[in-house]
Amino acid sequence: MLLAYFCTILLFQAAIAQPRSELSAIALDSLLQDYAFRALVRPKTGIVYDGNVPSNLTGIAVAALRLRSGSLRRKGAAYKEFRLPVGVTAQPYVERLVLVYHNLGNWSSSYYSLPGQTFLAPVLGLLAYDASNLSAKNLSELDIMAAADRISVTFPAVRAGPGGLPPKCVHFALDGSVEFDNVVNGTTCLTADQGHYSIVVETVAAPAPAPSGGAPPSIPAKGKGKGKKRIWIIVAAVLGGVALVLALAVLFAYVRRCRRRKKIRRMEHAAEVGVPLPMTAVGNTKAPVAMETRTKPLLENEFVP
Repeated sequence: MLLAYFCTILLFQAAIAQPRSELSAIALDSLLQDYAFRALVRPKTGIVYDGNVPSNLTGIAVAALRLRSGSLRRKGAAYKEFRLPVGVTAQPYVERLVLVYHNLGNWSSSYYSLPGQTFLAPVLGLLAYDASNLSAKNLSELDIMAAADRISVTFPAVRAGPGGLPPKCVHFALDGSVEFDNVVNGTTCLTADQGHYSIVVETVAAPAPAPSGGAPPSIPAKGKGKGKKRIWIIVAAVLGGVALVLALAVLFAYVRRCRRRKKIRRMEHAAEVGVPLPMTAVGNTKAPVAMETRTKPLLENEFVP
């Protein structure tokens, strides 16, 4: 029991010691939902409220917009870089919903890594939540879908891609899937549901250097080295905890055994010095004898035949 307790503490400390940027994208969504809802203090329907993120996530922007489901379906909405057309519905149905906006800025590639692709714009997110309890945390996302026209995401600043390759829209869905589509008018992406979006271009590989006299030294991957180092730190912490628990168990058993031996010695000493008896020779050995009985015998009556 103690071993499991110490191991749990050590693993928890190792987990919270990791940098904030190593949170999963799902954990980041839940965290940003909390900070977006905090901005909704006596909110008015249809007004955008910008939230504040902690200092270790500086560079990420978050906002919240509360709407009626019926109004969103009949009128649509213009929200930051997003344009929601008429006919957008939420499942399951709620009377009011909150649209949470994300702009990951320079954290985009940290949470949404695409090997072989270069981001030309920050990752933007749009997620819908039930607005019935604005103090709730860890809410599940609603499923919003466009009917006829699709939702558009217009990026204000798109960098030029290297090598003249055509850019692509990328959609990171909530189930973890990644979809690519064509860019409209150079800065706009179209989608039918919620999630995170950006514009990327295929990374142009640098030409290999000409071989020289000797083989070039191999350079270890930086990320893999950090990952292995962190794993070894966790393993060492767990093994140290196990060793500490075993040492405490051995020490406890030793102290208990010493106390038991001391108690037995006390009992033996008390038995030896308690009631001394005279010794007498019986054959070749000596044995303790009682010189007289403690209670003298008495006759039950004085009649002697």
